[in-house]
Amino acid sequence: MIGFHRPEITRNARSAGKEGRSFSGLTILTKWSVYDQFLRSHQSYTYASCQRRAMLISSIAQLRRSRMKAVQLIGFGGPDMLELAEVPAPEPGPDEVLIRVKTCGVNFAETAMRADRYAITPPVPSIPGSEVAGVVERIGANVAGIAIGQRVAGSAYAAGQLFGGYAELMTCPAAYVTPIPDALTFEEAVALMVQGLTAWHLLDRAPAAGKRVLISAAAGGVGNLLVQLAKRADAALIVAAASTDDKRNFALSIGADVAVDYTASGWSAGVRALTDGQGADIVFESVGGTVVAESLKALAPLGQLVLYGSLNILEFNMGVPELLGLIFQNQSVTGFATVPLMTAASLQRSQAQIFALAAAKELKVTIGGVFPLDQASEAHRALEGRRTHGKLVLVP
Repeated sequence: MIGFHRPEITRNARSAGKEGRSFSGLTILTKWSVYDQFLRSHQSYTYASCQRRAMLISSIAQLRRSRMKAVQLIGFGGPDMLELAEVPAPEPGPDEVLIRVKTCGVNFAETAMRADRYAITPPVPSIPGSEVAGVVERIGANVAGIAIGQRVAGSAYAAGQLFGGYAELMTCPAAYVTPIPDALTFEEAVALMVQGLTAWHLLDRAPAAGKRVLISAAAGGVGNLLVQLAKRADAALIVAAASTDDKRNFALSIGADVAVDYTASGWSAGVRALTDGQGADIVFESVGGTVVAESLKALAPLGQLVLYGSLNILEFNMGVPELLGLIFQNQSVTGFATVPLMTAASLQRSQAQIFALAAAKELKVTIGGVFPLDQASEAHRALEGRRTHGKLVLVP
């Protein structure tokens, strides 16, 4: 607010000390150097003109607060379709929370949307991203139990809100906002949201206890958590499938028993050799393409192939030979998507459990890359090029 010269309050202001006091809703400047300089240069200001100036400054500050930086999808195609822009900041609805974003997750689904190869076509322009970790900036009128300044995870995707995360601010329905334990960083929290809940519920749908489990993309955001959670669930054998020596070694370091290269020709034979010719009881598959067919060859009689992830949406081929194999070996193929399984209550419960495991150091969280907001296109290139392991995140 603005200090101003009114004889009847100047004495009070001078006696208020350096702490400052409020008179008629206006704060008087009491640091003498600032105060006296202001009075000398504004002797002719009237009370009304000072009020107008205060309102102008307040309006300018509000205008600045109502804008934010965000990454926009400006068209369909490669990573260059992502551009940093200044856009209007969102306003929280009565049942929403406005989050000051500290970290936003980057997912394959967003790369598919950018290329217009996902299950839905995003509007253009739009702001990608649907999972963030940050600090509560504002709350809606109906929101209870969430405090301004609180560290939270906003799982907007679970509420069907697929856009808005690649930004400095994002709104999220309060029912899908979860507190972040102090022991976790914002980056770690984001790595445990889409990927953590996917791994958690995959094992709920296909329990690994006592089973031989094959996990494709085992060094990825979901895969590395699946390896660790399957280990905790007492899987009999965990076979990690990954595309490079570095990724296979990483998977072994976090709990996989053996590893295979899914880019090698006929790699399913290696899985059978590692399982005494039986194959895997459960295959968690997310790579798509030819990896699906090879995964079927690696599947044991009575086995279950679980298909998940946006890459399996892009390309899937199964013919009569594969179908005959399923029938005569009593095998099954299960489709999996996290969001249809989510309610606000189930998300809160499972997210809190995953956060607690990581906070207690019982689950290792791997961040494969941290990119500034203006390098979102580079994050997409890294993800699509499979050059990383763990989770990729953006930081505004």
